[in-house]
Amino acid sequence: MLLEIKLFRDRSVKMRPDNGKTVRRRVVVSGVGVVSPNGIGKEAFWQATRGGVSGVDTITLFDSMPLPCRIAGEIKNFRPQDYLQPKELRRVSRSVPLAIAAAREALQSARVDVQGMTLEEQRSWGVILGSGGGMSDFVEEQYRLYFSDQLRKVSAYNVSSSTIGSLSSELSLYFDLKGPSHVISTGCTSSTDAIGYAFNLIRFGLADHLVTGGVDATITPGIMQGFAIMRAVSSSHNEEPRRASRPFDRQRDGFVLGEGAWILILEEKEQALLRRAPIYGEILGYSSTCDAYHMVRLDPNGEEPARAMALAIQDAGLAKDEISYVSLHGTSTVLNDKTETRATRLCFGSRAYEIPMSSIKSMIGHPQGASGAAGVLATLLGINDSFLPPTINYEEPDPECDLNYIPNQGLAKEVEVALCNCIGFGSKNSALVVARSNGR
Repeated sequence: MLLEIKLFRDRSVKMRPDNGKTVRRRVVVSGVGVVSPNGIGKEAFWQATRGGVSGVDTITLFDSMPLPCRIAGEIKNFRPQDYLQPKELRRVSRSVPLAIAAAREALQSARVDVQGMTLEEQRSWGVILGSGGGMSDFVEEQYRLYFSDQLRKVSAYNVSSSTIGSLSSELSLYFDLKGPSHVISTGCTSSTDAIGYAFNLIRFGLADHLVTGGVDATITPGIMQGFAIMRAVSSSHNEEPRRASRPFDRQRDGFVLGEGAWILILEEKEQALLRRAPIYGEILGYSSTCDAYHMVRLDPNGEEPARAMALAIQDAGLAKDEISYVSLHGTSTVLNDKTETRATRLCFGSRAYEIPMSSIKSMIGHPQGASGAAGVLATLLGINDSFLPPTINYEEPDPECDLNYIPNQGLAKEVEVALCNCIGFGSKNSALVVARSNGR
């Protein structure tokens, strides 16, 4: 039985059991699941990402012809009816079946028998999701019905299903998981923060098993037009969609909106091993900061994203020279990529030029609040495959973006420890440190 939990200056958690010995609870990833624009299922996603295959294409979810940007990282060939009944689908966002599909795969890959759980086991499992847009597509449709005088078609679940928090509730209900059920919504850093929150709950001894990660499905007319008004999305590659998302390239002109779900199973290591679960990797550290600068623009000095990275490495109890890969936020916007490059140089100094780094958004677009989880999951799969994904569409170097972005072709490389970076609206910055699970 744990008697007390203390947080020391190195920010690692020490727990003192009855025998007086000091231990640190370790948190591993025992399962992963994916529904991505470039692949449904973890194997399809990784093979496409490994090979530099883009999932960006012309929007088919609605008529996008009136919009300046008519392309997105849209998931094709996904059958939500395989996960929910038609009546259920009418009352939820597209995010819900995406999250259920990814969570089901993650639980199966972790060898978790959800249907065979006892009540006590159900209570030991929780859901911590990250989402920026949440139920925004459902909300937009409900408003359309209301303002077009179709009042009788407005859903009886208009209120309950409109809240972002209902996303985790839907997963908890679907899998009958009775532990904590929370949604972290911090813009583009949402799923990085969700994984960080889940990591802390487990290492603090406040939870044992958590379904975490991120989901977003915000490819809607209203949101697309909103980003177009901000001049945030690419509008110059409507005829060549797969060339549109080009992080760090000199000709980048904005991000490509994406969607998807990337789910991880986090557990205390000893319990995962007792279940003979596979171990995809280990979470070592997490941190977040805020520029406190602007709602939609980064502070160009890059100091706070650099501090978030440095604090995550410190939280992991590591030195910066132990990081051998960086998964970048890399949205393909002019300011974001330039500032993230500057922040990375501030964090790592001259060694920034030696570390391979890349942005998988070049292949999946920018799935908003789910983007951090996408980067973490791709990084873990890459660590296990000894292969780092590329940044595709990198054709013309930008003098202000001068690091090794693994251009166009992936890189075979052994990686022990990686940093996953995330930057979001509202001046938010978050970072996670992940590692190969090798008995460290």
